[in-house]
Amino acid sequence: MKNTIAVLALSSLLAVSACKKTENNNTVTGVTENPSTERFTVDSVKINDSIKLNDSLTVKYSSKMLVFPTLKDKKLLDSIYFTGKGISDFSKNGLQNYLQKSKNEYFNQIRKDSREWGSDLTFAQEWYSDTGMNVKSNTNDYLHIEYVWGSYEGGAHDNYGFSERVFDLKNNKKVELKDITSMPVTNLEALLMKNINKINSGTTDNKGQVNNSEMLLVDKIPATENFYFDEKNLYFHYSPYEIAAFAAGDITIPVSWADLKGTLNSEFAKRMKIN
Repeated sequence: MKNTIAVLALSSLLAVSACKKTENNNTVTGVTENPSTERFTVDSVKINDSIKLNDSLTVKYSSKMLVFPTLKDKKLLDSIYFTGKGISDFSKNGLQNYLQKSKNEYFNQIRKDSREWGSDLTFAQEWYSDTGMNVKSNTNDYLHIEYVWGSYEGGAHDNYGFSERVFDLKNNKKVELKDITSMPVTNLEALLMKNINKINSGTTDNKGQVNNSEMLLVDKIPATENFYFDEKNLYFHYSPYEIAAFAAGDITIPVSWADLKGTLNSEFAKRMKIN
């Protein structure tokens, strides 16, 4: 079973690494070929900062956003930056300015709240907010981006979560489940329940066998839009508390293409070379 060490390890990974500093990351993190003559490129912007509100409380803020210089379709970009409110400038400078604004809003809110409860803290604490975007793959012009967040604002432990999105760069849209399979939801939910122990999330029994099902909080596992895929499987990713206890961590459940045989969208199957 996952324990406090695992949670702290993830928290350390998510937590910010620099104080009082704002920086740009100019490294190209992924390059592949677009259907057009223009090369598909990925850049990123990042901000790190911290404030000390009083002797007992330090607050850190970190955020990373990817930049896609060659993507021009506004509807596609709106979908990619769905976590940002009111983003209209998708350039590197525009996204850097957005992060700076978000950081200031976060710190201002914490300052305001701390006036009410700051004096109640009985020992030194370090709170943080960390968000990020990562390109996981770009195969057959299906771009998979993982969005991750982590935070601690008092309490027993950190919180964290994931959102998976796949974008069809040929058709400038977010891929939906119906674009992949026509399998009825009830059948898909049955497969998710059947396959829940196929990938180890860190929850095991006393024999070392994967036992995610023992930590379930739901009677049926929903087939959500939080999915991605590769050449072998369709994967559904669930954040802590979404379907299981926090101790189970995040859970990923695979559904093989063989499981979905006869229900796959023919165009999707052809593009992914699924027999």
